[in-house]
Amino acid sequence: MSLIIYIFIAIAVFVLMEPITWFTHKYVMHGFLWYLHEDHHKPAKGFFEKNDAFFLIFAIPSWLCIMLGSMYQNCISVSIGAGIALYGFAYFLVHEIIIHQRFKLFAKSSSRYVNAIRWAHKMHHKHLEKEDGESFGMLIIAKKYWDKIKRDEAIKNNTFNPTEVH
Repeated sequence: MSLIIYIFIAIAVFVLMEPITWFTHKYVMHGFLWYLHEDHHKPAKGFFEKNDAFFLIFAIPSWLCIMLGSMYQNCISVSIGAGIALYGFAYFLVHEIIIHQRFKLFAKSSSRYVNAIRWAHKMHHKHLEKEDGESFGMLIIAKKYWDKIKRDEAIKNNTFNPTEVH
């Protein structure tokens, strides 16, 4: 197979990780592994949380695919592992740096996407218990959060027209 196919596989796995992450967040992290995720929804002391264990839970399959694929010259396995790793990097960048500001980069952004993703995550965190949550995805944002950001921009720019609200 050509390199293009392996790159396509990595990109496809990256894209598939969003619904996998949504499902895992909603039914595992807010389900039977809530005891690991709970401290992420409540004020924590210190830099690390039990929730950080999910990094390992997602990193292990990526590492195994890359390592075993490399050992047995299975480029498909390496591509799958690379796709998972790329999603992990995107998750780290979006969740830890942009949203939670664990590292003070991108603190002030005028990006509509960044503001929408921050608002969606804020709405996720307004629920302090595992039930009644919302916005379980990471990179794809529901329309209602985009609409809220557009409305805020219109109000700020004095261009808001309540008759245009959908």
